[in-house]
Amino acid sequence: MLKTILILIATFILVPLITYYFDEPLSATQTETLWKCIWIYVSIATLCFLVSQLSGNFSQVDKIWSIMPVVYSWVIAFDGEMHPRLVLAAVLITLWGIRLTYNFSRRGAYRWKFWTGEEDYRWAILREKPELKGKVRWFFFNLFFISFYQNGLLLLITLPLLVALKGTDVPLGWPDYLLAALMLFFLVLETVADQQQYDYQEEKYRRIHAGENVDGEYAAGFLRTGLWSKMRHPNYMAEQATWICVYFFSVSATGAWINWSVAGCLLLIILFQGSSDFSESISAEKYPLYKQYQETVGRFLPKILPGKN
Repeated sequence: MLKTILILIATFILVPLITYYFDEPLSATQTETLWKCIWIYVSIATLCFLVSQLSGNFSQVDKIWSIMPVVYSWVIAFDGEMHPRLVLAAVLITLWGIRLTYNFSRRGAYRWKFWTGEEDYRWAILREKPELKGKVRWFFFNLFFISFYQNGLLLLITLPLLVALKGTDVPLGWPDYLLAALMLFFLVLETVADQQQYDYQEEKYRRIHAGENVDGEYAAGFLRTGLWSKMRHPNYMAEQATWICVYFFSVSATGAWINWSVAGCLLLIILFQGSSDFSESISAEKYPLYKQYQETVGRFLPKILPGKN
C-alpha cells in the first residue's frame, strides 16, 4: 500500500514536469493563467488539509472534487477571452460538476457545518492499515496524498484547456462537436449508473432497516444488474472517458496528438485503477459472490475474453 502511494506521488510530480519541459514553451498568457490556477490549488489544498486535521473528517477533497475543475475551466476560459472552444469545454465540465455534486450531496456529504458530512468509508479502513496507522503517518498521508495529490490531480485534468488556449486562432470544428457529443453521452451514462447504484442501495437498506427479507438480487449485497451487469464500474469508466475527451480539446486546438497536458488524464486512470482495486478488495471480503462477479464481468469495459479484467 505504502509503495503504491509513493509511486502515485512520484508520478504526480515527475510526469507533468518531464512532459512540460519536453513540449513547446507556454505563451505569456498561458504562464500567467497557470500560475493563477496553481495559487488556487495551493490555497484549496492547504485549506482541505487544515479542515480535515481539525475536524477528523478526511473527505474534504471529496466535497470539492466536482467543484474545482469547474473553477479552473472558467478561469482558463476567461483568460482565453471566452474563445468558443474554451467556453464549450467549460460548459460541459460545469454540467459534469453539477451532476456529480448532486449525486454526492444526496449521500449526505454536505452540511451547513461544511467540515462535517459523510466521510468516505475507505478512509477509515486505510487508517487501520499498518503502513498508515498512527497520527504521524496519517498526518503525512493526509498532507501529501489526500490533500495535495488529489487537489493537484483536479488541476491537472483541466490543463488541456490551458494548452487549447494557445490555439485560439483555430475555429471550432467537427472534432470539437464530436467531443462535446461524447462528453454528453458519458455524462448520461454516469448518471444512469449512479442512479442504478443509488436505487439499489436505498432499497437494500430500506429492507434491512424494516426487517424485511433481503432476497433476490439484494441478497448478493452488491449491484450486478443494469449497466453493472456489463461493467463492474460503469461510473468510473464514464468518468475517465470524460477527462480523456477534455484532453482531446487540446488536440483539436493545436493539431498535436500528444502534449504535456496528457499527464492529467493518465494519472487519473492510474488513480481509478488503484481506487477500484482497493474498493474491490473490500467487497470481495464482504460479499461471498463478489469474486464470481469479478471473474464474469469486466472492470471498466465489457469482458470479451474469459479471465481478463
